Parts: sequence; structure tokens; C-alpha cells
Amino acid sequence: QQSGRKYNLFLKRRLRIDKRHQSKDSIFFRDGVRRIDFVLSYVDDLNKEWEKKLERRKEFESNLQKAGLELETEDKKESEDGKIFFVKIHAPWEVLITYAEVLNIKVPIRENDIPSTVENPLDCVLFPLRLPEKVMHPEPDYFTAPFSKDKQELYLINDESTFFSPSMRNRIVNYILTRCPYGTEEGKKKFGIKRLLNNGTYTAAYPLHDCQYWKKASDPNCDSERYTLYMEWARFLRFYKEQPLDLIRKYYGEKIGIYFAWLGFYTEMLFLAAVVGLICFLYGLFTMDENMSSKEICDPSIGGEIIMCPLCDRDCEYWRLNTTCESSQYSHLFDNVATLFFAIFMGIWVTLFLEFWKRRQARLKYEWDLVDFEEEQQQLQLRPEYEAKCTQKKKNPVTQEMEPYLPLTSQAVRFCISGATVLFWVSLIIASMIAVIVYRLAVYAAFASLMENTQTLQPISGLLTPQLATSVTASCLNFVIIMILNFFYERIAIWITDMEIPRTHMEYENRLTMKMFLFQFVNYYSSCFYVAFFKGKFVGYPGAYTYMFNRWRNEECDPAGCLIELTTQLTIVMAGKQIWGNIQEAIVPWICNWWGRRKARNNPENLYSRWEQDHDLQTFGALGLFYEYLEMVIQFGFITLFVASFPLAPLLALMNNILEIRVDSWKLTTQYRRPVAAKAHSIGVWQEILNGMAILSVVTNAFIVAFTSDMIPRLVYYYAYSESEDSPMSGYINNSLSVFLISDFPERNKPKENPENFSICRYRDYRYPPDHEKKYLHTMQFWHILAAKLAFIIIMEHVVFIVKFFVAWMIPDVPADVKAKIKREKYLTQKILHEYELEKLKERLCQGDKGATEKEFIATEGRMELSRAM
Repeated sequence: QQSGRKYNLFLKRRLRIDKRHQSKDSIFFRDGVRRIDFVLSYVDDLNKEWEKKLERRKEFESNLQKAGLELETEDKKESEDGKIFFVKIHAPWEVLITYAEVLNIKVPIRENDIPSTVENPLDCVLFPLRLPEKVMHPEPDYFTAPFSKDKQELYLINDESTFFSPSMRNRIVNYILTRCPYGTEEGKKKFGIKRLLNNGTYTAAYPLHDCQYWKKASDPNCDSERYTLYMEWARFLRFYKEQPLDLIRKYYGEKIGIYFAWLGFYTEMLFLAAVVGLICFLYGLFTMDENMSSKEICDPSIGGEIIMCPLCDRDCEYWRLNTTCESSQYSHLFDNVATLFFAIFMGIWVTLFLEFWKRRQARLKYEWDLVDFEEEQQQLQLRPEYEAKCTQKKKNPVTQEMEPYLPLTSQAVRFCISGATVLFWVSLIIASMIAVIVYRLAVYAAFASLMENTQTLQPISGLLTPQLATSVTASCLNFVIIMILNFFYERIAIWITDMEIPRTHMEYENRLTMKMFLFQFVNYYSSCFYVAFFKGKFVGYPGAYTYMFNRWRNEECDPAGCLIELTTQLTIVMAGKQIWGNIQEAIVPWICNWWGRRKARNNPENLYSRWEQDHDLQTFGALGLFYEYLEMVIQFGFITLFVASFPLAPLLALMNNILEIRVDSWKLTTQYRRPVAAKAHSIGVWQEILNGMAILSVVTNAFIVAFTSDMIPRLVYYYAYSESEDSPMSGYINNSLSVFLISDFPERNKPKENPENFSICRYRDYRYPPDHEKKYLHTMQFWHILAAKLAFIIIMEHVVFIVKFFVAWMIPDVPADVKAKIKREKYLTQKILHEYELEKLKERLCQGDKGATEKEFIATEGRMELSRAM
């Protein structure tokens, strides 16, 4: 019976479609002429709030019509599930030109006659990477000017219906929607679609995609830009092709266009860093057999005869140095002379990346008409939430108009709560990191005894040492904790930023960015900072070990150094984050959309309307780009702050970013509703964060080379303490290990068993032997090495900073040809506007307009002459 009812419903719908002879997969009103610029949806629930929601909708839609917008409602009977109403919104010409002037939208006045840049000689080589010209440049290049209703004949208006692009249209409608009132509640004036979405009056508000992504629209009036973007940009098989940035900007707006331009440029620059990093890694691989340190460790007559002190109290046994043979060989992959070169190279690469990005950004600003972009007009407008929540008003000293404000006492209280919350969460991260350190200290003894007593682990005991096993499991545990804390803090950060009630959109984004970045910085990098700068540095020596909380003995580094452990930590956290991020970004939205569309797949295509198809997609929220930037900036930190420990990090980042570009483009084109177009002329506060990380990276890499790697101790031995001219590094291992008399062990540290009756053991430090008058105190070699490390840090920092600042000074932020083009365009635009004003003035004089005086005519002509001279 139920299936019969469904079939009758299907027949009724089919008759309706046949009667109208119009597919519902359309972006136009029923008349087929007026374009749908925005869609609102709601469900008519018969609950307690039903009447209130109905009143709000009536008032809101009435006010939209008063603002000049045209509405058309699709009854719930027309929808696929029979529950959702859809309100389609069209902005007529009069509304568009009114708000285009308000929003200072630039429109074409004449085709650009400035010749294009000289052709690149590498164009023939790069031809396979190019996209068709029609895709790369979907529109001709024009001189533009801000729109003015009074000068309509000045602009190139061929067709009123297509003069404003769909992204401009949806931006104008969204501006009206966010400011349209819907009544007064509790004595307060209420307005804005955001509030109506939050209280459930409407369930969604979105502009439409222009077609299905897998095929072109049947309507010849539709450009099918979504289909073009999918075919040429969003498919992974196009990973080697350039991005159609002009088309992305035209379809999604400048803000999203700038993000993809930055991501593409960052990926291109990573190619150079990845190649150099790979060469450094290969150098370590090919020179592995020549490394004298690992040769001595692996030699049975040297490493096999050196008895090392136990690595934990009581339960651990004495062990022979050659048991770490394999790990010492692998540590040479990353701890070699090339590491120093790569650390210096990356310090300069970061500067080149940031400086060349400024130039690329300047070029985009010119090409996308953002040179005179008034950020104050777009970003400094009051947030509707600020206007709604701030009941008190005061006079603005600039505009002399009354506007809402938040009292100072209220601001102070909100900032105190916000600061305390951030501090609590940062403290929580540090506490979790200490918990992981305690885990490392607690399980190390268990791993040591397990590996010594288990026969099944003997084949891999050389490679999987207790240190490495502890490091790997601790890194995995740390990664899980990072993800859990991250999940909760994202919601907390948004809540406390909302509570602060920032005045403008820019303020809101900047505050949220700083909170999220501070947290993510501590969350992702704290474990790496611990391994790089604290582990093995405060161990003490046998008989006088240092303990955490007076209970757990501090960790020691592997005899081959801590660098291999930092590499392990970095690889697990960085790779794990990238894999998890791609799963979240691609697979989760796909599953949600598949689940939402499962019923509609059985219906004929012309019954599944364009607005319903888009309604079933995921929402690309206001913070969608924020998370994309945050992900990439955290990755940027991994490849700059700790790159001295892992030269392959840029290669991993490059492979991830090639995938990231296509995943982001695929999900934006196929899995998300079309975002509202927004303007932006830069990457905003992220630029300052990147600059700060670039400076910090020089310091961290200098400290890693000095204190975490074994390079400085080896160089000091080579030049000052080597006794063999033929093989200067022979004897280094014996020199770097101090002697301890086992009978000096206190009962707390002494191993339970000593079956071979060893009398001495060795440990990693530079201290006097037990028979010396300065027993167990630091030797002069220790102080020489410390002085060399500090000198190296000062020299490396100064050299890299001098080169960085020199490179930054040498490379101008704006290319010379772009400067010339900007001046030329300004001059020509002014000339066109002045000529237009002169013609209008002549017409008024000819018609005998008394207001148009001869002096006014002379003044206008003089202004043109002055403009030419300038």
C-alpha cells in the first residue's frame, strides 16, 4: 500500500513537470528569465515555536521585498521529501546597481590595451602543464572603475542580466540578507539571516551552483563553470596542471581565489626545498658506510667491548654498545654535514618564499582589481551580532552618527574570562605532554627487560632498541592526545571569541586566528621541543641521576644522539596529521552527502531540483578557509622549525600539498554548497604568523644543530682532540663516553644482577674518571664543546639573518612592470572619467542648463590637463 502511494505521488509530480515543460534542475525562476541568486529553506514544524517562526518569516520576507528583492516560494509538496519549503530570491537590476555602489564594486569601462608581459622562454617546456586559454582567462582584461548609478552609460553594459557575475550577485543579496530586519523581540530590534538560521526559523541559506559538476547544464544561458572547474581543476588526474585562478576567483570570489593562489605558490616553492632535502638525505645514505662513529660502535673489538651503564634503576642490566649498531647507522642519515647546510638553506628558502609571495600577491591584486580595495569598507563594517548584542550607543567621532558600543567594564570581564580559558587549555596541553614524558620514563624499563628476555624479539633487537620502542609508542600516544585536545579546543575557541563580541569581521577572524594558532602551536610542537631541547640534557650521571617528581629517572639519549628520536617524533606527528586531515576533508563530507542523497537517487533528474541538490550538500561555513590556512601554517612550522632533524620533511609536505590542492578543489566543487563570494586582497594575519615562524625557525634549527645533533662535539674532537692524523675521527666514541666505577653505585640505582662481574661501565658525558682528583666533574672538553655550541648558534643566526634581510631588501614587494601597469591604468581610468564628465557638461551647456557655468567647464578641462601632466 505504501509503495502504491509513493508511485501515485511520483505520477503527480511527473504530470506537473510535463505540464510546465521545464526541468527543475534550473537556476531560474519558473518564468525561465529571472536568475535565482539565493535560496532560503525552512521546515514547517507544528511545534511550540511554529507561530513565532511563521511571524518572523513573514516579516523578514516582506522586508526583503521592500528592499527590492523578488521572491518565489516552492511548496513543500514540490520538494523531494515533501517537508521542505524553498524561497528563491532574485535581485533585479535596480537593486544590483544600488548595492554595487554601496559595496564599491568595480566594473569594466574599457578593454585593457596594455600589452601583456613578454612571453616566458620556458613556455615550450611548460606547455604540458598549461590549461586551455579559455579556462585560464574566462574573461577579457578590462580597465575598471567603481560603479556609480549616475554614470551607467560609462560602463560596458551589453546585457543587464549578465553584467554582474553570479558571484557579485550573491554577494549583494547576502549583504541585504545579513542586514534585513524581521521584527522586535524583548524590546530589541532583530535582524539578519544568521540569527534566523540560529533560531531555526530557516534551515539553510545559500547561493546555487550553476550546474551539476559531472555534466554541462542543458540551458544555453548557463556558463557551466562548475563543470569546467571539476573537469580541469578538481580531478586528481589533473594534479600536474596549473590552477585556473581567474576562473576560481570568478566563481567563488577573491577570498577563496587568494587561498588557492597561495597554496599553489607554496607548493611550487616546496619543490626546490624537497629536491635539496632529498639530495641531503641521499648524501647521508651514500656516506653511511664511511661514518667512523657507527663503524666503531659496530666493531666487536671496540663497541663490543664497551660496557654501558644501565638505562634504568634496578631492573635494567649492563649492556654492550654494539647492540645499538643499526640505530647509530640510521642516525647518520640525518645527522651529518649536509644537515648543517640544509638548515642554513631552509633559513634562506623561507625568506625567498615570503618575499616572492608578496610579489605574486601584488600581481594578483592588480589583475583582480584589488589595488584600491577599501578593506575598511568590507572588513571594518560592524558585525550584525555586535549591533544586535550591544544595546548602548554613542556618537562616532568620524561619522557623527550614533552607533552601538560595548562598555569598557564589559570588555574587561570578557577578556579576563577569555584569557583564563586559553591559559587553562594551554596548561592542559603542557600537562598532557608531561603525562606522555612520565609514560616514556615508566615504560622504558618494561621495554628494556622485555626485549632482553624475549627470544622472539632477538632478530629485530638491533633495530628496535628500548629507546626507539619507547619513542615510537610515545609519539603515537602523543598524536592521539593532540587530536582529542584539538577536537575540543576548536569549539571552545569559537565560543570564547563569540563571547568577546568582536566589533568587526576582521577583528573576529584575527582574534580567533591568534587563539587557535597559539593552541595548535603548543599542541603540535611541544613534544618536538621536548625531544629537541630537553630530552637527555638534564640526566645527571650514574650515582647522581636527576629524577622527575623524585620518582622517575630522566631519559637519556641514544649513544648515537637524540636526533633520530626527534626525526621519529616529527615523522609520526606530521604524517599522522596529514593523513587524518585528508580523511576528515574528503571522506567525511562524501559519506554525509551520500547518506543525505540516498533517497533522491531513485527519482528522475528533472524532479530533483537544483536548489534541493545543493541543499543536500555540506555547508562551507564562514570559517571554512580559516581551517585550511591553519592546517597549512602548522605544516609550514613542521618543515621550517625542525627541518634540521628531517631533510625529507619538505618532500612529505610537497606530496601532501599536491594531494591537498585537488582534495580541497574536489570537495569545494562537488561536496559543498557554493560559498558566498567575499573579497580579500591578501592572506591577512597569516602573513604575520608566517614571518614570525620564519624568524623562529632560524633559532630552533641553530639550537638543533648545536645541542641535539652530534655535529659540534665531533668537530671539536676533529680539530682539538684527535690523536690520529690518518683517521682523525677514530677514537671519537671512546672519547665521548665517560667511565664510572660500579662500586660507586648507590643502592637505589644499582642493578639487581651483575653476572659477568663488571667493575666499570661507560655513560654518555664528558666527566673525569673515578681515579681523578676531580672525580665525576665536567672535563675541560665539556666546556670547550659548550663554548663551541654557543659560538655556532651566534654565528649561524647572524649569518642567516644577515642573508635573510639582504635578500628581503634586494627583492621589491611589487614587481616593476606591475607598478607601471597600475600607474597606467589609474591614468587612463581618470582620463576616461574626466572625458565623460566633460561630455556631460558640454551637453548641459548646449541644452542651456544654467547650473553648468563656463567656469565649471574650464575647471573640468583643467583637471584633465593636470591629470595628463601627472
